[in-house]
Amino acid sequence: MNNPHRRRFLGRGLGAAQLAVAGVLLPAAGRALASAPDTLARARRLSFNHLHTQERTALVYAVGSEFVPTALSHLNHFLRDHYSGDVGVIDPELFHLLHRVRRELEIEQPFHVISGYRSPHTNETLRTTRGGGVARRSLHMDGKAIDVRLPGASLADLRDAAISLKAGGVGFYPRENFVHIDTGRVRAW
Repeated sequence: MNNPHRRRFLGRGLGAAQLAVAGVLLPAAGRALASAPDTLARARRLSFNHLHTQERTALVYAVGSEFVPTALSHLNHFLRDHYSGDVGVIDPELFHLLHRVRRELEIEQPFHVISGYRSPHTNETLRTTRGGGVARRSLHMDGKAIDVRLPGASLADLRDAAISLKAGGVGFYPRENFVHIDTGRVRAW
C-alpha cells in the first residue's frame, strides 16, 4: 500500500515529534501541529560537542526569528565556564552567527566547543597564567564569544566564512586549533 497522503500525514507527525524532542515550545500547540511543515522549514538548528565536559547537544534554538527560551536556557548551561561551573547568559545572536557560518560552509557537523562563557575569575586566571592570548576584557565574560572548530571544514575555511559574514570578531588560532567567533565589533586577528 503506497499511499502518498498517508506518507505526508506520517511525515507531518514525525516533524511535530522532532520539534517536541528538540524542546521547542510554541505558544499554541494546536497551531504548531497544523503548521508543522512550515515550522520545520523555519527551524534553526545547532549541534555542539563540548571538548572539555564531553557533553553533546543538538537542538532547535529558534523558529524563524523567534528564539526558543528553553533552548537558550539549555545552551547557557551547556556553554558554562567549564573550569568553575558558573553559568552565564549567552548572547542569542551568537547562535544566529554560528548557524549562518555552518550554512555558509554547507556543513551539518556539530561544532566542537573549546570555550564558551568564562567567569571574570577564570578569565583573569587564564590571562595571568597562560602567557598571553586571553584579553583582559574578553567577550567570553559577556557571553558574546565562543572558541570552536568544525569537523569537515579547515580552520582557515571556518575563519574565512565567519569573516565573510561581517557580523563580529574573528580570531584565528591555528596552533591551538580553534577559531574565536564573537558578536562584538567587526574585526579579525
